[in-house]
This record gives sequence, structure tokens and C-alpha cells, in this order.
Amino acid sequence: MSDLTALRDGMRAFTKNRAWESYHDPKSLILALVGEVGELSELFQWLPADQAVEKAASVGLRDRVEDEIADILLYLVRLADVLQIDLAQVGEAKLRRVETKYNPGDRPDRYRGNHER
Repeated sequence: MSDLTALRDGMRAFTKNRAWESYHDPKSLILALVGEVGELSELFQWLPADQAVEKAASVGLRDRVEDEIADILLYLVRLADVLQIDLAQVGEAKLRRVETKYNPGDRPDRYRGNHER
């Protein structure tokens, strides 16, 4: 059993035990997910980009960042479950596609440090 499967099963049980299934339609889960991403964004909004990693590790902020990332993960896992999407499978497939799409091949410098498509 993967960690994602365990999270999915935990979210299923959490939702069922509270009779929240009717609130977990895709639109509502997406809006909740967007809200949580907004809360995470707010924590980084005014941090200098070159100091964000260091500052996010500080006492107090680290706990808040972890909570928001956990909320995002759990809503994403629940959304994928409702839509019957295997997150591990689609994530691995996407990684394979971008590995092929951005394969430097015989030009190792083609994509290194280059954000252009």
C-alpha cells in the first residue's frame, strides 16, 4: 500500500465519519484547494525570493507552512479520489512525458536553466 493510498483511505474515512460526502463534489474541493494554496501563498507573499527557503525554516513559520501544505495535499488526494484518479499513476506518467518533452538529448545545455518551451 502506498502512502497516497493510505492518505486516500484516511480521507475517505474522515469524510464518511462526518457525513461530508455531499460537500465533497469536485467544484467544492477545487475551491477549497485554491483557498489553501492562497493561504500558503500568503505566508511567502512578502518574503524575498532569495531568502524564502531560509525564512520558511524559521520557528513558527515552518509549522504554518507545513499545515498549509498538508491541507493542500489532503484536498488534492480527496479530489483525485472523488474523480477516481490514481495520483501516483498520473504523476509518474506526467513525469515520463516531461522527461521526454524536455530531454536535452545531444544538446545538454538546451533546457538547463532555460524556462522557455
